[in-house]
Amino acid sequence: MGLLEKLLGKAGPGTLDPGAWTDAHPRRSAVVRQAAAVLLGYPDQALLQMLPTLRSALEEVGAPVEETEELFAWFTARPLEQVQADYVQEFDLSRRHSLHLTYWTDGDTRRRGEALAAFKEVYRSHGAELDESELPDYLPLVLEFTAKVSPEDGYELLQRYRPSLELLRLALRDDGLPHRGAVALVCSTLPGVSPEDRDAVMRMAGYGPPTESVGLDPYDPRLLPISERNQA
Repeated sequence: MGLLEKLLGKAGPGTLDPGAWTDAHPRRSAVVRQAAAVLLGYPDQALLQMLPTLRSALEEVGAPVEETEELFAWFTARPLEQVQADYVQEFDLSRRHSLHLTYWTDGDTRRRGEALAAFKEVYRSHGAELDESELPDYLPLVLEFTAKVSPEDGYELLQRYRPSLELLRLALRDDGLPHRGAVALVCSTLPGVSPEDRDAVMRMAGYGPPTESVGLDPYDPRLLPISERNQA
């Protein structure tokens, strides 16, 4: 039993049972996750300077760099100020592309607070210092923890919230945002094949046929059905 399961109990609808941690390519996974952590973060001059190093690192471990070529170009095609403004609009002001894993399953319910506390406890168990400027389920933070601190417990965080990752990937794809490539790379380090659409994610997350799992409203990207949200 992983630490997250000890803290939150067995995975219920909306999350997955991660199973035992195994990784045939741990170095590749670590490099992909660390690169994605940087690529999904707020774009600044330091990130731009790192782009050649990130590309080289991904190529060295045999990761499909073509997944991120559009994103690399997105960072450099316009003045940095415009890139930053677009990032804020898409990731800070829009809930459609939330980089917080538990938002997709629990929204702002009390249950989400319990999950966030569990994330913090996982980090603290490894002596990891938390950046209080971000919530502990912030995807770049989770990826960096997984890459640098604990592949095993980090894997449990990512795989348990795999439906959140997949919904984020699909939302980015549907809106034509190049960050989908970085999320797709992360998903490629986890077991199984990524679902092709939202209905498949719902089935992955244990909700059954789509007709039984209504959305919160037509534009809400979250996974949690109304019936379960009202019980939270």
